[in-house]
Amino acid sequence: MYKASAVKLAGGNSLWNRLKEQKWLFVLMLPAFIATLLFSYGPMFGMYMAFTNYQPGGGTFLHQFFGAEFVGFKWLEYFFTTGDFYRIMRNTLATSLLTLLFGFPAPIILALMLNEARQGFFKRFVQTVSYLPHFISWVIAANIVITMLASDGMFNNLLVLLGIVKEPVAFLQNGPLFWWIIALSNMWKEMGFSAIMYLAAISAVNPELYEAARVDGASRFRQMWHITLPALRPTIVILGILAVGGILNAGFEQQYLLQNNTVLEYSEVIDIYAYKYGLQNSMFSYGAAVGMFKSVVAFILVVIVNRISRKVNDQALF
Repeated sequence: MYKASAVKLAGGNSLWNRLKEQKWLFVLMLPAFIATLLFSYGPMFGMYMAFTNYQPGGGTFLHQFFGAEFVGFKWLEYFFTTGDFYRIMRNTLATSLLTLLFGFPAPIILALMLNEARQGFFKRFVQTVSYLPHFISWVIAANIVITMLASDGMFNNLLVLLGIVKEPVAFLQNGPLFWWIIALSNMWKEMGFSAIMYLAAISAVNPELYEAARVDGASRFRQMWHITLPALRPTIVILGILAVGGILNAGFEQQYLLQNNTVLEYSEVIDIYAYKYGLQNSMFSYGAAVGMFKSVVAFILVVIVNRISRKVNDQALF
């Protein structure tokens, strides 16, 4: 018993010493920790609204919030039974799966190509051009997409000039095409910035591995396949898990800015639906229930994919 207490005390002193030695690192981490508590965990108490019939009125906010009628799963049942559920889920999943199909491998391919580039100026130029769209707001990016895909836009002019089509195509007035436009727009905007993480992982590869492979006569493709890609596997797994977890996060700004009355049947995803009913129609509890449904599904997907990844290749997020 004495030995156990001594070990525990020694461990506690050791931990305390480490905390004292690294106190400035914890001080630097403190603002991010406080911001996470305030803006990520603090608002989670608002999920209670999804189980009540909240309507703003007289009195303080807390009195109205906790004094609202408790209705249980009424709003979730309403969401599942309404005719909008199938349409909203169809649009959300179609957009997200297409974005995942194009947007997930694109930065990996770009990082591999940039790693193989030998001309320094060309490599820096491509990196800069591919990074820039990430820093452009969706308001500007949506206007660029609308201008390029207009009937007299550059894309239609090119198709007519090459003889692929005889008349301009109304891309933004075609419902099923809208999903592809959103997915490709997301890929174009985030591809370069997402490639940074893969380039950082590639830079950590020991150059001696490439030298040994060249001595053995391996081509550049073989070096990429057997050295670079295995080095990227942990990063790919982690980002893949997060991407699958965000499968219902089809976006808000891009759909809201690119949609029009002719494609509303295909453009309304779960975020826009929650915004429309929660804020525009003042059905706050219903909007909260829809948002909570999306969060719960995302959490379940992350846990499932993480467990599968751990069993398949012994790599996981947690």
